[in-house]
Amino acid sequence: MTILDSIILGVIEGLTEFLPISSTGHLILVSHFLGLEQTNAHKTFEVSIQLGSILAVLFLFKQKLLVNKTLWIKIIAAFLPTALFGFLFYKTIKSLFGIETVAIMLIVGGIAFLIIEYFRRDHNDSNDKSVDDLSIKESIMIGLFQTLSMVPGTSRSGATMIGGLFARLSRKSAAEFSFLLAIPTMFAATAYDLFKNRNDLVVDDYSLLIIGFITAFLVAFATVKAMMKFLTTHTFISFGIYRIVVGVLFLTVFGQ
Repeated sequence: MTILDSIILGVIEGLTEFLPISSTGHLILVSHFLGLEQTNAHKTFEVSIQLGSILAVLFLFKQKLLVNKTLWIKIIAAFLPTALFGFLFYKTIKSLFGIETVAIMLIVGGIAFLIIEYFRRDHNDSNDKSVDDLSIKESIMIGLFQTLSMVPGTSRSGATMIGGLFARLSRKSAAEFSFLLAIPTMFAATAYDLFKNRNDLVVDDYSLLIIGFITAFLVAFATVKAMMKFLTTHTFISFGIYRIVVGVLFLTVFGQ
């Protein structure tokens, strides 16, 4: 891997981690075009730079997280289902990984967004709840949706945003809670993966890791801000269509 590869992967991670389009799928696809093999060391690099994206969310929402203690209770309540399922079924989840699975789930998730938006076509977001209005029960429900993202290609942010819509959050609030829920979820998953695969990183990788980390942080920071602004006037339809196109691309590229 070169410095340019590290920067490119950092950009892809920062762009896709908080959009409902599967960061895992995009990192696999871009790595393929860059000629990078999906070795254990490479997968560990991809997991590591996620920490940069998490840090971006902490910076953006630090004031809200410091002031609103009740919000933390909701975030932890939503995180618990994923923590439990992840702990119990870690090996099973890893065994699900495959190019075909990623492609299918990208397409399925895209169709799900299109169906939801079809039924919400005459819906007024201004009548929906904000994150502050969420109950603990609704937070747990969104957490249950997040467990679906353990299937590669589903997209953690995509699953939680759909869960947020079912909890009658506005699109913007659904995205906001998804970003906040990423903090404990991604931190736990990243820390656990790094611990499990700590022997796959060598000293020469650290400079590339730092570059990828910083790039992911900067791009994720800009992406989250742009996403929040975008959803004030737009729907998830474009993401649904995009997921289907990328899923078909996956099947075309890797199905040869």
